[in-house]
Amino acid sequence: MTVRSLLCLALLLGSAPAFAEATKYPLTVQSCNREVTFKQAPKHAVSHDINMTQMMLALGLKSSMVGYSGVSGWKSVTPDMQSLLDGLPELAAKYPSVETLLNANVDFFFAGWDYGMRVGGDLTPQTLQPLGINVYELTESCAFVMKRPAATLEDTYNDLRNLGKIFDVQDRAITLIAEMQAQVAAVRKDLPADKPRVFLYDSGEDRAMTSGRLGMPQALIDAAGGQNILDDVEASWTRVNWENVVERNPQVIVIVDYGEVTAEQKEQFLLNNKALQSVDAIKNQRFIVIPYVQATPGIDNVLAVETLAKGFHGE
Repeated sequence: MTVRSLLCLALLLGSAPAFAEATKYPLTVQSCNREVTFKQAPKHAVSHDINMTQMMLALGLKSSMVGYSGVSGWKSVTPDMQSLLDGLPELAAKYPSVETLLNANVDFFFAGWDYGMRVGGDLTPQTLQPLGINVYELTESCAFVMKRPAATLEDTYNDLRNLGKIFDVQDRAITLIAEMQAQVAAVRKDLPADKPRVFLYDSGEDRAMTSGRLGMPQALIDAAGGQNILDDVEASWTRVNWENVVERNPQVIVIVDYGEVTAEQKEQFLLNNKALQSVDAIKNQRFIVIPYVQATPGIDNVLAVETLAKGFHGE
C-alpha cells in the first residue's frame, strides 16, 4: 500500500459497510501492562514518529488530531506523506515536552517506548495521565517494559484494532487490517522453504544497532521467508558486537534507510568494515534497503514484506 493510496482508502472507508458495533464509552483497552479507560473518543490527539502518525492518518483521524511529533528531526517525508500532513502542525521535530502537549490541549498521546517515551523520562503514561492525557503505547514497544513473545505482524494489527475502538472507527480498522493481511498472504503463498540468514543493520559503527526477536524486523524477516540471525536474542531494538554478526554469518543484510547517514553510506561502511570480510552477505554484496517507516510497526509493514521477499528469493 502506497502513501498515496491512503487518502483514497480513508475516503472510501468513510462509507464502508458496518462490521462492528459502535464503541460504547467508557471504553477500557489494554496498553502494554496497563488498562486505559476512555470516557469519549479523543478530540485533541497527537501521534509521535512517522509510523504512528501514518497509522492515525490511514484510519481517517486527522480531524481528531492537533498535531504530531518526532518526524522532521530524523526522517525525510515523501511528497505524498507531506500532502496527508498538510494543515497538521508538527509540535516538536524530535521529542515533545510535557509543556508542549499541555499548550496544545492534548487529550491523547500515541507513542511507544523508545518511540518518544523512555522509562523514567518526563513523558510516560504515569506522568501524563494525571494531566488529563491518556497514552496508548505501541504494542511492539511493550518489550521495553514487560516480558512478551517475539514480534509478529499481529502487533501492528492490534494497534490498528485498538485505535479503531478508541476513536470509534472500528470499521475502518477492520477494512485496513484485512487489506494488509491479504497483501501479506499473497506474498507468502509461494515462498520457498529455504530461509536465508538475515542481519538487519540500522546504524552504528563501533557496535551495530539492530533488532532481536522482540522488534518488528523479526516479524518482517520471518513473514518474508528469512531467518533473523538474532532471533534468539530477547531484545527489541538493541546493539550487538560485530563479532556476533561474523559468527552467525548472514547471507543477506537489510539496511534501514533514515537520518543523516544515507543507505549508500551505510552499505559502503559495511563493505569496508575489516571485521566483516568473511561474511557471506559482504562477499556477495547482498543488500536490501527499506525505509524506517517500513521497518517500524505501521501500515507500510506490508511493503517491507514484499520488498524483503523479493530480495530473499527473487521475483
